[in-house]
Amino acid sequence: MAANNKTNKLAFLSMPAPASYVAGLGRGASGFTTRSDIGPAREGPSAEVIAEAQAKRGEEAEVDPDQFQDPDNEYGLFAGTTYEADDEEADRIYESVDLNMDARRRARREALENEELAKHRAERPKIQQQFADLKRGLAVVTDEEWESIPEVGNLTRKKRKRDERSFVVPDSIIVGDRSKTEYENALDARQQAAGGFETPADSGTLTNFVEMGQARDKILSLKLDQVSGTSTNSGLSTSIDPKGYLTSLESVVIKTDAEIGDIKRARMLFDSLVKSNPKHAPGWIAAACLEEHAGRMVAARKLIKQGCEQCPKSEDVWLEAARLHNNDDAKVVLANAVQHVGQSVKIWLAAADLEHDAKGKKRVLRKALEHIPNSVRLWKETVNLESNPVDARIILSRAVEVIPLSVELWLALARLETPEKARAVLNKARSAVPTSHEIWIAAGRLIEQQAYATEMPEAVRNEELAVVDKTIAAGVRQLRAHGVLLTRELWLKEAERCESEGSPRTCEAIVKATVAMEVEEEDRLDTWMSDAESAESRGHVGTARAILAYALKVFPDKRVLWRKAADLEKAHGTRESLAAVLERAVHHCPQAEVLWLMWAKEKWLAGDVPGAREVLERAFVANPESEQIWLAAVKIEAENGEVIAARELLVRARTVADTQRIWMKSAVFERQQGQIDTALETLATAIKKYTKFAKLYMIQGQIHQDRKDYAAARASYAAGIKQCPKEVTLWILASRLEEADGKSIKARALLDKARLANSGSDVLWAEAVGVEERSGGTAQAKTVLARGLQECQTSGLLWSMTIWSEPRPTRKSRSADALRKAADDPLVLCTVARLFWAERKIEKARQWFERAITANPDLGDNWGWWLKFERQHGNSEQQEEVVKKCVAADPHHGPTWQSIAKDLRNARKSTKEILELVTNALK
Repeated sequence: MAANNKTNKLAFLSMPAPASYVAGLGRGASGFTTRSDIGPAREGPSAEVIAEAQAKRGEEAEVDPDQFQDPDNEYGLFAGTTYEADDEEADRIYESVDLNMDARRRARREALENEELAKHRAERPKIQQQFADLKRGLAVVTDEEWESIPEVGNLTRKKRKRDERSFVVPDSIIVGDRSKTEYENALDARQQAAGGFETPADSGTLTNFVEMGQARDKILSLKLDQVSGTSTNSGLSTSIDPKGYLTSLESVVIKTDAEIGDIKRARMLFDSLVKSNPKHAPGWIAAACLEEHAGRMVAARKLIKQGCEQCPKSEDVWLEAARLHNNDDAKVVLANAVQHVGQSVKIWLAAADLEHDAKGKKRVLRKALEHIPNSVRLWKETVNLESNPVDARIILSRAVEVIPLSVELWLALARLETPEKARAVLNKARSAVPTSHEIWIAAGRLIEQQAYATEMPEAVRNEELAVVDKTIAAGVRQLRAHGVLLTRELWLKEAERCESEGSPRTCEAIVKATVAMEVEEEDRLDTWMSDAESAESRGHVGTARAILAYALKVFPDKRVLWRKAADLEKAHGTRESLAAVLERAVHHCPQAEVLWLMWAKEKWLAGDVPGAREVLERAFVANPESEQIWLAAVKIEAENGEVIAARELLVRARTVADTQRIWMKSAVFERQQGQIDTALETLATAIKKYTKFAKLYMIQGQIHQDRKDYAAARASYAAGIKQCPKEVTLWILASRLEEADGKSIKARALLDKARLANSGSDVLWAEAVGVEERSGGTAQAKTVLARGLQECQTSGLLWSMTIWSEPRPTRKSRSADALRKAADDPLVLCTVARLFWAERKIEKARQWFERAITANPDLGDNWGWWLKFERQHGNSEQQEEVVKKCVAADPHHGPTWQSIAKDLRNARKSTKEILELVTNALK
């Protein structure tokens, strides 16, 4: 009994384990299961599960008493709380605030980081950048130099172990090597009997491959004869062309297994589509096209026939069915289509296209018009088929009765009528369609054509043309009354279209009536000038001229408008139109010296010297103290040999205008006439009046230098440098004077002083390089050039000199560096063009010469190099084009150009003659 009441210590083994029980958890172990038990292993319980289990057992979580004593350490402060929706919203708000704070200074921070990164890379470039020049230099290494590079060898100074392993030689090699030196001294018995070895066949016969090839060719020819119908045995003939048979075999598209599989899958999809939705017309069309692509035309026609039965109201299905059939069957298909979709214009047009003669087409189209009388397209196609204008006029008359709102039909009818009846037709059209601007424009063009069609006095013609302006203006008003508001851009496009179609007066009328629309009063000038420039760039000169004419009526005192109008006439108009514009311009702007000079120059170029003098006399009245007008008058007299008159004009100009440029021109004039003493006297007087004008000192020094009076020339340059230390040309002339006197050391010293006074001047550095080269110091010249490039890193002049100072193999890499530093410099572009010229890359050289000229057309040396290039590699037309462009550009700068143009012997030579001299002087 006592034994039965004894407690069983192992009873817990048969009891269920408590919730979330983990064996050994009390002693710090974590439970796990193996794959052999229940499959893949799994992780132990999470912290939440453990906390829940402890809560069920009544245990409290251990809390470190020192955990929250540090005010800066808040880790785990709210770890035991529940994460609710308010907490989530708070986190989202704080996150948005953090993002906004980060975005406020992001651009500045990123710019600062990029700047620091660029600075770091500039201070510590990559190895790839450091060796970029050397890598480019590998391009010029010859094959011999490459082969002569020694092998690397073992540079580690460590002895390497030799591979002293041995291998057993196979017996086959030993036997083969032994038999190499053996000789056969006897013949085989079969070889002696048959004269050689024979290969026995199974049947004991010999194989003759020649007969086999002949038999194969014979079989192939018999098959081809049977197919082509030329076989003599059958006596039959077919329609197959024997000559094109093999060619047709080549055109057969052999589909791969992948393509065949794709076709099968697509066929299944389309089959499911048409079965699930048989009223879906595009599905039938796609299924038929798939069968056509697969080469199964019968199946394609069968499918499209089913599509026509299922979708009889779809015109696309009927059109696809007509396409898949031949011409006769297609007519039957479209005849059935008309029964179901008789209002389809496409069906009727397709049926008309199937007819081969015009009579059949007319019959189909007239039948179509019975069903669809309101189709503009059908009427137009019917009219186009008519060869007789009378019949076409009758059809169009009927068409505008049926469709009175079609502007196209009204305009077509007006074009076919006589001028008198056309005006009546357009009046009817305006009544029928009062919102159409095309009808008003057509009316204006009709009036213009009538004015120019017959001979009439000029006054009567002007009255007729004035009606065009009234018609267009009335049209614009009527359209506004009916609520039609076209933008000014659309009106200007209509004006350009009228100009391109040969109606300039209608174009002008449209511009007059609409160019001021939608433009603010303060923006009118800029807007109209931009409109004129845009029209001129698109080739519509008449529209641009009309816009400028209207702008000049509104702003008659704007010089910029008159200058723009004069430039337009000079580029695209006649000499008479340009003269008329300039005469009106000087009348409204008498103080505009440029306009007076342009008018006088045009008169002079036209050979009207008295007219040019008269223009300048009128300009004197309006501008008595104008320096440019005085000098222009002197130039006209000097160019025409009137030396005395020119001298008197200069004397009067020095008295009336009294400017430093007039004094300089007076000295130059006397020097050109050989009056050196008079020129020196004039210069002395001018220098006293204008001590800061550097060109006076230059001319004075050059005159003394020509006289070999180096001391006086040196004094003139020294005085000029003292007064004008920032004038680079004075320093250069003084340096060249010392060189001419044989004092190169003094020339160097002068240039050093000049660079101190004018830091960053590439011209002074280039002159210093030239001094070193002329004195024979090539190495010193390269050093000076390198120093100059360090100070003037973007100088095209110094980069050009650097490229030519390099040996030929490295010039291309140096030119690449120059293009990176000074990409748009005309001297660098011209140098690159000359490099391509040297490499016989003609087209590239021509393109780079054009780029150089476009960058700066005022550099005469570039024009000379381009003409020299065309003389060697171009034709006469290309050479004449270069000369023509150079004369239009009228360059004035360039070392060689200036030295030749300012030579006294070339004083009266034209731009073309100077270009020839420069081209011959360049080397």
